[in-house]
Amino acid sequence: MSKKSNIIEMEDVVIKFVGDSGDGMQLTGTLFSETVAIDRNDLANFPDYPAEIRAPHNTVAGVSGFQVHFGSKEINNFGDLCDVIVAMNPASLKANKKWAKKGATIITDIDTYDEKSIERAGFTNNPLEDGSMKDYNMILAPITSKVKEVLSPLGLDPKSMEKTRNMFTLGMVYYIFSRTFDTTFNYLDKKFAKNPQLIEANKIIIKAGFEYASNHEKLDTAIRVNPAKLEKGKYANVTGNVATAWGLLAASERSGRPFFLGSYPITPATEILMELAKHKSLGAKVFQAEDEIAGICSAIGASFTGALAATTTSGPGLSLKCEAIGLAVITELPLVIVNVQRGGPSTGLPTKSEQSDLYQALFGRNGEAPVIVMAADSCSDCFYAAYEAAKLSMEHMTPAILLTDGNIGQGSQLFRIPKTMDMPPINPPVAQANDPDYQPFKRDPKTLVRKWALPGTEGLRHRVGGLEKEDGIGNVSMDPQNHQKMVELRAAKVEKIADFIPEQKIYGDQDGDLLVISWGGTQGTVKTAVQELHKEGHKVGHAHFRHIMPLPKNTESILKKYKKIVVAELNSGQFVNYLRMKFPQYPMHQCNKIQGLPFFVADLLPTFNKILKEK
Repeated sequence: MSKKSNIIEMEDVVIKFVGDSGDGMQLTGTLFSETVAIDRNDLANFPDYPAEIRAPHNTVAGVSGFQVHFGSKEINNFGDLCDVIVAMNPASLKANKKWAKKGATIITDIDTYDEKSIERAGFTNNPLEDGSMKDYNMILAPITSKVKEVLSPLGLDPKSMEKTRNMFTLGMVYYIFSRTFDTTFNYLDKKFAKNPQLIEANKIIIKAGFEYASNHEKLDTAIRVNPAKLEKGKYANVTGNVATAWGLLAASERSGRPFFLGSYPITPATEILMELAKHKSLGAKVFQAEDEIAGICSAIGASFTGALAATTTSGPGLSLKCEAIGLAVITELPLVIVNVQRGGPSTGLPTKSEQSDLYQALFGRNGEAPVIVMAADSCSDCFYAAYEAAKLSMEHMTPAILLTDGNIGQGSQLFRIPKTMDMPPINPPVAQANDPDYQPFKRDPKTLVRKWALPGTEGLRHRVGGLEKEDGIGNVSMDPQNHQKMVELRAAKVEKIADFIPEQKIYGDQDGDLLVISWGGTQGTVKTAVQELHKEGHKVGHAHFRHIMPLPKNTESILKKYKKIVVAELNSGQFVNYLRMKFPQYPMHQCNKIQGLPFFVADLLPTFNKILKEK
């Protein structure tokens, strides 16, 4: 099947498929990911696409990409520079050349390099002829003409034939990495079952791409990536948004409370709504509201009736939900608010990612309205973070904001599917019928949590609402002393949650010269950078925070163990300023990036090394 004369083994590989919107790069990357996943490689994916529905053809603004980082070792980030890039046109080459390693293999469709396309991409000369690509292994494949030549016997129209160009490149990549067609062919058989001609055309083209690569003189070396040593179990390649949906469903099942989602579509969070809508068989009730406010208000109503209620959104939508979050705070009802962060402010960068909503999650409400704030750290962790957010929210009768981001929400990872019954138990404080001591705001003295009285339960008639309530009995009260007491009780209840969350763990040195702090979806890249510092002999620890409000109880004891502290985050410094507010006695450095892109290891190491060298 193969004519390769050389084989090199690599622990991990980064490959990126890029082209015009409509060239099928997201599908190509997904199909390649599924193949390497079936072959037992660990992986992480990063879709990178424009906000415009259809940007001008052959322009950098319209370039869509899909990056796959896979390997025989644990893959905990999306990868830095690429070993292989598939660039379907001049614009995609222009936009992504900077992400290629020196010596990287770049496959491009030479048929697209006409004078007009080169000019629209922003090149002054043909990059394939001016020597600017001399540092790369350029595979100049006549992809468009090849697919037309191969498919002409089928009688397809030219447009339909051109749509298979991505499958030709997929066949080439399968050759480079010695992969089989089975997984992709199974997908085609199911996806296009009603169109046998389309199935045949795509299969023919994949084989043609494979055959073309096998005869190309610059592709005589195979790249072998051996299977990873994965824990035994059932795996799925899931996006963070799907994992979030599954985590909420698991929490509903484990708690015994019915699930309700009241939400409104918004990039990049919509897939959570879509995934949950598929699971009516599990008792999920999903309501697509007319706007963000209606979505969260319907969820609060469902929570009042005893459901595990959630709402999903991104930054602009969270702004609209803030008043209603305050209502959930003062009524002391459980509610999970998932914010898949994107670049802002306003509409900002809808398809790009940031960590810039932390201030809003912590402080973005009128009055004193503290809530639980958590952050998922990876695509697969979205499952566990959503489950824990639901558990804490229900058991402590207060809203919880779960922060993910566009990178991990729409990126994907291999996920070992756990059994729901193996997850930690969830015990909502549901009031019992005819409890003679029941009062709406009577609290457990250890947790300060009030009981959850479900409407219709005999003997538990009560009233909650947006006006301040009298401590205990719950009558409307404008008394100044009572208001201060209730504000302090609600805040203390959230702070007491620190007794029910794990202490902060440190990766690497437990004390030393530098503590690197991160939170959210940056964990994998920051951890990789810390590993590089360890190789250089530096004494460095890494604290990655999942729990932000409240912070883990041992946070200060960790800070005092290191000579220097740096906080890395994809914003201007929101978490570092929050830590400075809490612990002003500890000077902290910053490492920030606000480009709508994830951290690369190359972004972090220069800053970390500079801080280590400073006296």
